[in-house]
Amino acid sequence: MDAINPVAVELGPIQIYWYGLIIVASALLGLYLAVRESKRRGLPKDTFVDLLLIGFPLSVLFARAYYVVFNWEQYADNFLRVFAVWEGGLAMHGVLIGATLTLVVFAYVRRHSFWQLADIMAPSLILAQATGRWGNFINQEAHGGPVSRAFLEGIYVPEFIIDQMYINGTYYHPTFLYESLWNVTGFIGLMLLRRINLRRGELFLTYLLYYSVGRFFIEGLRTDSLMLTEHLRMAQVASLFLILFAVGMMVYRRKKGHAHVRYLDDGGERLAVKRS
Repeated sequence: MDAINPVAVELGPIQIYWYGLIIVASALLGLYLAVRESKRRGLPKDTFVDLLLIGFPLSVLFARAYYVVFNWEQYADNFLRVFAVWEGGLAMHGVLIGATLTLVVFAYVRRHSFWQLADIMAPSLILAQATGRWGNFINQEAHGGPVSRAFLEGIYVPEFIIDQMYINGTYYHPTFLYESLWNVTGFIGLMLLRRINLRRGELFLTYLLYYSVGRFFIEGLRTDSLMLTEHLRMAQVASLFLILFAVGMMVYRRKKGHAHVRYLDDGGERLAVKRS
């Protein structure tokens, strides 16, 4: 079976790629969930629409910049390829940096609690990540090392994924699938944790912790990792940092009394920034 054509639609000279469509669809799916939850939490209905309009392009910019910086040799001789995002090459940790910085500024300007917005966003982020990985599937990237077809059949990988992971005569680990499934499980977990009424901020920090644990181990299987040094994978270093940050911030905010408000508490949604 031939590989899936990465071009979804051709309109004369214009080509629309599956990768871009999937990324946009994942962002809209995340927005839908965030808007529904923000209404329940008493926030203005346009809060997350405005945030997406600002944050989505900035997150893509940060994701691309992160990827290019740690993969510069691929672009040094052809700088225009830096802008060819439809070919793939958006780093998730770049997305997190861009989205978090945007949220910090947005929350300050709108006088919302950063942690409340981050908690509402957390399930949307991990579901968008789970969906977005299928863009890597179409592009036949973000895969692991060589495996046999028998191995893939033995772990019950669907036939259409096995066929797409057959690249230049070799089958590969579908690490995009492993991460997508890990993230779907995390999404379900975060949705359940909403009902427990965690302290404000801890849903987002749990997301960072959970995602980073899975990403650390799955990254070890990949063959296209961005490298910090010859032996250090950048995504694993970033994942370890986020794990330590999430745990440390939970402890710090509790000790300093910054986590007294809980996720489902009524009132106080538009807190002054200094109290968030």
